[in-house]
Amino acid sequence: MSGPQVLMTGIAFGESPRWHDGRLWFSDWMAGQVLAVDTDGKSEVIVHADFPSMPMCIDYLPDGRLLVVSSSEGLIKRREPDGTLVDHATLGDLSVGYNEIVVDGRGNLYVNAIGFDMMAGEDPKPGIVALVPPDGKARQVADGVMFPNGMAVTPDESTLIVAESYGRRLTAFDITSDGDLVNRRVWAETGDDHPDGICLDADGAVWYADVGNKRCVRVREGGEVLDTVTVDRGCFS
Repeated sequence: MSGPQVLMTGIAFGESPRWHDGRLWFSDWMAGQVLAVDTDGKSEVIVHADFPSMPMCIDYLPDGRLLVVSSSEGLIKRREPDGTLVDHATLGDLSVGYNEIVVDGRGNLYVNAIGFDMMAGEDPKPGIVALVPPDGKARQVADGVMFPNGMAVTPDESTLIVAESYGRRLTAFDITSDGDLVNRRVWAETGDDHPDGICLDADGAVWYADVGNKRCVRVREGGEVLDTVTVDRGCFS
């Protein structure tokens, strides 16, 4: 791997990077914004969050519309073509601490929740993964995940991989035809790392970010480390 290069500065708390339409899109939690930046470093603010919580994590529907998690409201927001934000799905009281989302090619939206109020100093509890199918009716499809963070769906849409930060592992589930999650298993142990945001690469390996060890690590299924990129601060995603 080549060494890291600075593409953009001045980000307060960057999270949830997604490559979309030739640009890198991401949330700046503290600034309350979703931004896009191209490979020349030219950036644009896409969304100014006008809802109570930070614009948590983002992904896209198959038709290209942007989705944003509003955690404290238990809502998924959708950006319409004219730039307005509307409610896409209500998560209700399934859990607390809604965090990462990922959408598959069928329009199934998976969102996880850590399961406790970390900001209030509540003791950790296991979290969940919820499914929002195209009809918008959210339901829980997995529980017992230890601080669920980044998620990724394999290109064949058969498998969901979840980073369990407090479990120090990547966990996989088979995806059924109706979007349920079955056959839970450890995809990779991550040793002393607490995996945060993740993504799949073209070879089917996973990159995960680690805050405490200030690095991003590429692993294959089973846990073999293939590459590591170390930087001068914590990597969230």
